Amino acid sequence: MTIPEQIGAAVDFIKTRYAHQPDVGIVLGSGLGNFSKELFVDISIPYEEIPHFPVATVVGHQGKLIFGSVGGKRVVAMAGRFHYYEGYTPTEVVFPIRVMKALGIETLLVSNAAGGVNPEFKVGELMIITDHISMAIVNPLLGRNIEELGPRFPDMSQPYSRDLIQKAAAIAEEQKIRIKYGVYFGVTGPTFETRAEYKMIKILGADAVGMSTVQEVIAACHMGLKVFAISVITDLGIREEDNTITHQEVLEAAVAAEPLLSSILTRLIAVC
Repeated sequence: MTIPEQIGAAVDFIKTRYAHQPDVGIVLGSGLGNFSKELFVDISIPYEEIPHFPVATVVGHQGKLIFGSVGGKRVVAMAGRFHYYEGYTPTEVVFPIRVMKALGIETLLVSNAAGGVNPEFKVGELMIITDHISMAIVNPLLGRNIEELGPRFPDMSQPYSRDLIQKAAAIAEEQKIRIKYGVYFGVTGPTFETRAEYKMIKILGADAVGMSTVQEVIAACHMGLKVFAISVITDLGIREEDNTITHQEVLEAAVAAEPLLSSILTRLIAVC
């Protein structure tokens, strides 16, 4: 079965459970799944019920597709995403993004937990992603291009919508939420970075580093979706003292920052 056929099968199944067309797709990162509480939920579909969908295996990822509304918009939210380090192929990682596009979304909002590389960042702060560096990940568009989805050589000069960034900045200012801006460096994981790697990533121009988002955004841009992404800085890699990091600490920092993130996303959905 071809990828378009797999997408079609997933979409056909979902439409038997949910008849409406969503306007906005949302991807919730580690420890951020409780944003779904902000939604007026119509239905939740476990990933394992959807044809060809991967199944989330990481602690902090719920593993379900949530349909509902917020801010007057119909949304579909991924409570739990898929990562290359789990053993999925890049094609499998981005499959849900392609399904959401086929369901009718025009805008994709992405959140993640990221390690701070910029020494001015603090744990718990939010960073709006203005650009990313993808050289350390496997591009999901490798191989024969699927013309039904997008062009062979998609433009990535502006992967993150300036319009949505400006709107999110205005919302943050209105809500008195401290916001950072920066470049996200995508890595495969699952190991956290060495001291030398953090230094290299900083030299290359990144402000934060993480194991998700980049492949999803590439696929979204390939299909012409409008993208906004935001990171919760859950740990700091650039520091002189002990920088031992655990996944539990990342989850705890993400959960603590979630109310601020939810405040921005709910308002951004209303105006995007």
